[in-house]
Amino acid sequence: MVVSLNVCCYSSPRPFLLCKVAAEDATFIKRAAQLADKSAGFTSPHPNFGCIIATPSGKIAGEGFLYAQGTKPAELLAVEVAGESSRGSTAYLNMEPGDCHGDHTAVSALVQAGVSRVVIGIRHPLSHLQGNAVRALRSQGLQVDVLQEDLKSKIFEEARKACLLVNAPLIHRAASRVPFSLLKYAMTLDGKIAASSGHAAWISSRESRNRVFELRGRSDAIIVGGNTLRRDNPRLTARHGGGHMPVRIVMTQTLDLPEEANLWDISDVPTIVVTQRGARRSFQKLLASKGVEVVEFDILNPREVMEYFHDRGYLCILWECGGTLAASAISAGVIHKVFAFVAPKIIGGKNAPSPVGELGMVEMSQALDFIDVCYEQVGPDMLISGFLQPIPDLTPIIPSGDETFAIDPSISPYESSIIFFYKTWDPYGAFSNFSPHPIQMPDSNGGYLMWASVEHYYQANKFIGVNDPAAKDCIEKIKSAKSPEEAARMGRSMQRQRPDLVRSDWEDVKIDIMYKALRCKFSIYPHLNSMLLSTAGSILVEASPHDRFWGGGREGEGLNYLGRLLMKLRSEFLGESSTSSESPCLAL
Repeated sequence: MVVSLNVCCYSSPRPFLLCKVAAEDATFIKRAAQLADKSAGFTSPHPNFGCIIATPSGKIAGEGFLYAQGTKPAELLAVEVAGESSRGSTAYLNMEPGDCHGDHTAVSALVQAGVSRVVIGIRHPLSHLQGNAVRALRSQGLQVDVLQEDLKSKIFEEARKACLLVNAPLIHRAASRVPFSLLKYAMTLDGKIAASSGHAAWISSRESRNRVFELRGRSDAIIVGGNTLRRDNPRLTARHGGGHMPVRIVMTQTLDLPEEANLWDISDVPTIVVTQRGARRSFQKLLASKGVEVVEFDILNPREVMEYFHDRGYLCILWECGGTLAASAISAGVIHKVFAFVAPKIIGGKNAPSPVGELGMVEMSQALDFIDVCYEQVGPDMLISGFLQPIPDLTPIIPSGDETFAIDPSISPYESSIIFFYKTWDPYGAFSNFSPHPIQMPDSNGGYLMWASVEHYYQANKFIGVNDPAAKDCIEKIKSAKSPEEAARMGRSMQRQRPDLVRSDWEDVKIDIMYKALRCKFSIYPHLNSMLLSTAGSILVEASPHDRFWGGGREGEGLNYLGRLLMKLRSEFLGESSTSSESPCLAL
C-alpha cells in the first residue's frame, strides 16, 4: 500500500500517528472558529475569539468564546471548564489573543492552567498586537504552533480559512480604511427587486427574511438610500436574530426625505443620516430635534462614508439599498461580499428595478466574478453568496532573532506629540473607558462596589439617587451588563426613553464622576499607570469622530474631555500642576 505523506507536515518514522494528530489539530481549530462565531453580533464591534482545550487522548475538556471586549477571555473560560484536565493539554485558538494593551489575562490563563501546547489558526491581524501572545507563551515554555507557519500542510487550509472568515471584518480593518461590507438583496428569477410600480413586499420567503434578521444582528450598522426609505419606510430591526440592534444609516445626497418615518424613532436604536454639506438645513434641524444624528460630507460618495465609519470603529456593515446606491458602492470598491436571495418567481416589467444599477460595463468579459461562491436553499429560495474581494491574507511580521523578549508597556509606539486612542484594540486602547478593567468604587452605604468597567460605573451614575423603582432597576441592569458596550446601550437608551429618570445634576457632575472612575482604574493597575506616564509631554486625544464632548470630533472640533481628564490625571501622578505642565487651553 502506498501512503502519500504530502498532506502531513511532520517528519517522523510514525507517519500514520502524526497524520492523525494533524487531522485532530485541523478539526479542533475549525471547532474553535465555530465557537468564535457564536459571539458575532452579541456586542459589536469586537474581534471573535474561541478556545478549545483538548486532552492528550483527543477529548475536549473545555471550550469557551469571548462574548465581548470587557468580558472573560475565551481562553480563561475554557480552562475554567476543563479544570485539572488542562494540565498537559493542548489549547486550540482561532486567533492569537490580544484585545487590549497590557491585558494578559488570556495568556496567563493558559500558562497557569498548565497547558503544554497551543495551536493558533492565525496571528492577530493588528500590527501592534501581532506576535505578542505567541512570544509570551513561548517565553513561558509552551509549544506554540501557528497554522501555515509551524504547521504547513494542505490539511490545514480549510481550518485556516475558517479562522480568516470568522474575523474577516477585523482583518479588513487591518488592511484598509473601510469596514467589511456586505450587500444583501432579494430578487425574482428574472432579476427584479420590485415591480414596475415599486412594490417589493414580499419577494423572498419568511425563512429568507429570518436569515436577513440574523445578518443584521451580526452587523454594526445597516445602510439604505433615500429611495428605499421613501418607498418602503423600513424599520431595519434585527428582531429575529442577533444579540444587538445595529445602527441604521440613511445615505442621501439631497436629504429629500419624509418628515415622518420609522427610522426617526430612535427609542431603541440610533439612526444616522449622511448627506451632502449644506443640504436642507431646516430639515437637518428637524431630524436633530428627533434625536437623529446628521453627518455632512463635502463630497458624498460610498468610500468617503465608509472611511468615516471606519474611523468610528465599525467593523461590519450591511448594505440593504437599491440598485443605484449598490452600483455606486460596488464601483467605489467598498463592497466585499454579496448575499443574493433568489425567489422562484417571475414578475417581468421593462422598468422594474434590478439589484445593481449601471456599472459602465459593455462586455460580459468585464463582469465581476465571485470568489468562494456558496449555494444554499433557504425555504423555497436559493441563497447565493460570494466575495467580490478576497479576505486579505496578511503576511505575519515575525521578529528575527530571540522571540522570548517581553514587550515593555512603557515604550510608546508613537513618537508624535499627539496620541490618539478610541477603541480598545487601538495601541492605546486601554485609555478607553470601555477597556476590560474592573474598578472598585465607594457606595452610598460607606462600603465599596465592584464595577466591571469605567463605562458601567459612568452609565449607572446617571440614575443614582433618583427615587424611582425604574431608576433603581436600570442601575442593577447596567451593573450586571456583560460588557461595557451593553452597559452603554442600556444607559443611553434609558436616558432617551425616560429623561425623567436621569438625576437632575447629571450635566454638572458627569465630568467629576468620570474622573474619579479613571483615577481608580489607573491607580490599581500598575501597567496602565506606566502606560499613561509614558505619554508625558504628549497631548492625548480620544479620537471618536462623532463624540464632540468626550472625543475630539470629526475635524478636531470636539471638547476631548476624556483626553483632557487623562492628561490631568497624568499630571497628578507625576506630581505636576496641570497649569504648568499642559497647555492652558487643556486645563480643566
